[in-house]
This record gives sequence, C-alpha cells and structure tokens, in this order.
Amino acid sequence: MRAFRYHRPADVAEAVTLLGAGTEAAYLAGGTNLVDLMKLGVQRPDVLVDVNRLPLGGVEALPEGGLRVGATVRNSDLAAHPVVRRDYPVLARALLAAASGQLRNMATTGGNLLQRTRCVYFQDTGKACNKREPGTGCAARHGQNRDLAILDWSEQCVATHPSDLAVALVALDAVVEVTGVDGPHEVPMVELHRSPGDHPERDTVLPAGSLITAVRIPPLAAARRSSYLKVRDRASFAFAAGSVAAVLDLDAGVVRDVRLAYGAVAHRPWRALRAEAELRGRPFTPELAGVAADAELASARPLRHNAFKVPLVRAITVRVLTELAEAAA
Repeated sequence: MRAFRYHRPADVAEAVTLLGAGTEAAYLAGGTNLVDLMKLGVQRPDVLVDVNRLPLGGVEALPEGGLRVGATVRNSDLAAHPVVRRDYPVLARALLAAASGQLRNMATTGGNLLQRTRCVYFQDTGKACNKREPGTGCAARHGQNRDLAILDWSEQCVATHPSDLAVALVALDAVVEVTGVDGPHEVPMVELHRSPGDHPERDTVLPAGSLITAVRIPPLAAARRSSYLKVRDRASFAFAAGSVAAVLDLDAGVVRDVRLAYGAVAHRPWRALRAEAELRGRPFTPELAGVAADAELASARPLRHNAFKVPLVRAITVRVLTELAEAAA
C-alpha cells in the first residue's frame, strides 16, 4: 500500500479544501471499499481526509415530510431506524440485503453511493480496464462478464454499479446534498451516476473534491407499500446478479403510482421508466407486470455469459410487484 498523509478536518469546508490539496486525495468514512482498493493498488491516494467526526451522522424528519439522512449514518443504523422501517421498507430491505452485518456496521450512506464496481478486471491491476486506467481496453467485454451489464454499456466499459442502497434511493426519487469547491448544491439521485460512454473512469457527475453531506428522501405515502428483492449466488455477503426496488400504489386494483429501479444491470442504478409507463393507470395483473418488464428489457444487450439476467430481472419484477399487490388486496 502506498504511503499517504492523513487529515481529520474540523468542518465540511476544511474537508473540501483538504481534498483539493491532494493530487490523488480521497475521503475516508467507513472505508469498507476504499481500504480494499488501496490494498489491491487500484486506488493509491496520497491524502486521506477522514470525515467521520463531521456532524453528518444524523437522521432528521423534515418539516414537510420525508427524511434527511446524514452522509456518515451507518447502514445498519439506517436500516433499523423506526421511520425507515415503517415508511420506506424498500430502503430497509435493500440495506439488509447488502454485505454482512459487520460491514453494515461500518459502511456509511455517502460511501455506499460512491463505491466502485466489483468487476474482476477493475480489481486486478494486471488486466486491461478502462475504468481503472483509461485507454487500456476492457477485458471484460469478451472475458468474465457473467455479473456485468446488460443495459446501457459502452464499448469502453461493461461494469455494473454494486450498491443496493442506491437502487432503493433511485426508486424513491431521493436527492443528494453535496458540498464542493463552489459551495453546496443538490443532485437528484437518478442523475448522480453516469453511463460509461467514453469515460467509464467517471462513476458520477460530481466534480472532483465534492463531498456528499446528506441524502434527502421525499415524503411518499405509497412507499409504505414497497419492497426490495435481490437475487445472488449465496444467501449472504454477495453482490446481486439482479435486483429490483419497487413501490406500488393501487386504487381498486388499478395502478395509481409505481416506482421501479433495477440493480446489477447497468453502470448506474437503473430507473425502469418504460416499465412504469406500461403499468400506470391499468388494472394490475402479474401478466401486466411481465409485459412492463419486457418493455424495459427490450433494449438489453446481453454479453456472452450474462443473457440469463434478462429472464431473471423479468421474473423478479413480476414477483415483487405481485407480492405487493396481494398485500394490498
């Protein structure tokens, strides 16, 4: 591991300034992803800016409804929060589906959103990877790509984003609060992560040095009827082969509102807008859920080893929506 300098800032402004002072600086919160990448030599920061003691660890009920979640709130604490469990079960279930209990006790809200892909070529410094080293190529396209993208990939990169939390937050229309060198601003969660395009090394739209300070979750009565379903190779501490976050609101059996987001299918958490459009305003049936999933997946471009993801995502879409509809009956 490369030697680095360590700083513990007194406030957010100092943290942003310190990060700008390092040529390869990084924020340190839970460290559950960053430290692993440092050990592998994938990330080699010369400065670590520890944000754990900044006042970013609270969960606050907002006057207009909804929640404001500080960036350093631990995943386990957020999953156990009584308001989250009652009003946003999709969020609690996504968090509990992630990693192990020990890692959830360390991992933070902001860090979870910024974790890097688990593509094996990204993590192996001896292999070609445009995300790790732009211009070297993408060994995954014709290599070990079982767990990689079927939607919105580019010739430069077929990696997927690994966060379960991010998928749930996209479905909930959350907003990310950020402070950068130009001051505070906000980014809709659905716009935070990028498609790979010609610059897969850029995971998000955030300018260099930006610090996520909080995530704001809007009031959404329908979210009380929501769920998260993750399919993985083993029951614990495994990343998704496919996942779906779903919110379903029915009025006399007719879909009044629906929110869907997919995980493990693209470079970013995938909001399933085509599927939502197929469902809204129509009487819900499992068959309609299948039609909606087919509409969303019509643009899928499976790679050599991951064509199974298309029927998998279709099946879990039907399953989770049907379960929510049955619970509402």
